[in-house]
Amino acid sequence: MSDCTTVLDGIAFGEGPRWRDGRLYFSDMHRGLVLALNPDSTTETICSVPEQPSGLGWDPNGNLMVVSMRDRRLLRQEPDGRLTTVADLRALASWHCNDMVVDQLGRAYVGNFGFDLDGGGEPCLTNLIMVDTDGAVIEVASELGFPNGMAITPDGSTLIVGESWKGRLTAFDIDARGHLSNRRVWAKLQGAVPDGICLDDDGAIWSACPLSGRVIRVREGGEVLQVVDTGRPAYACMLGGDNGTTLFVCTADSSHPDETVVTLSGRIETIEVEHARAGLP
Repeated sequence: MSDCTTVLDGIAFGEGPRWRDGRLYFSDMHRGLVLALNPDSTTETICSVPEQPSGLGWDPNGNLMVVSMRDRRLLRQEPDGRLTTVADLRALASWHCNDMVVDQLGRAYVGNFGFDLDGGGEPCLTNLIMVDTDGAVIEVASELGFPNGMAITPDGSTLIVGESWKGRLTAFDIDARGHLSNRRVWAKLQGAVPDGICLDDDGAIWSACPLSGRVIRVREGGEVLQVVDTGRPAYACMLGGDNGTTLFVCTADSSHPDETVVTLSGRIETIEVEHARAGLP
């Protein structure tokens, strides 16, 4: 039994949820669409990304930025709706690109699988890539165990990334150039695999945990403050709504593209929580 309420069903696989301008934007990854969910539970197609969209963000001019996974590019939607390439990440990303967080200046931090996840490849460590405001592509962290969801603290000083294969949230200091240093374990998650994450105004992180069918709220150091049971895999989460206290959760029965596009079992589910959204995304 889920603790959440379903507000949208019939999608393939929701990822990268972001709250902006009164709506929830998200990638329906395996159908190659970026959608916006309206308050009345209708959706609008924002753009089509044939090589699978994942992480979303916006540049300082309000233009949507989206990770194109399989061809390992960062795209931007121009005011006329066209998608243009901001950066080609193939030189540094060893497999599909994945989630992303964009800072206030428009610098994009992008993770990648590192190996052929869906094809049964051997897991390996990989890196985190920053796309600077001039389009330069820079490796800013290495030896990460499947970098996934990311968040930046409200003061812009710290980036936190979920390392799925390591079962932990890892923090870095961000310097004036956007480079990362002072790597440290922010929280070790016992019996949980972190996927998408978001920050609240009490300094805690909500993390979707697909293997255990729940979303957990955790404090720095690893104390679990709250658990929301979803009853099936939860892949990403985002705080939003009018007061910033609606927790949106992307769930699905499977993460394999061949299955999700047939079953269309993906949902967006919600639950009201105490603390509001903070930081980025």
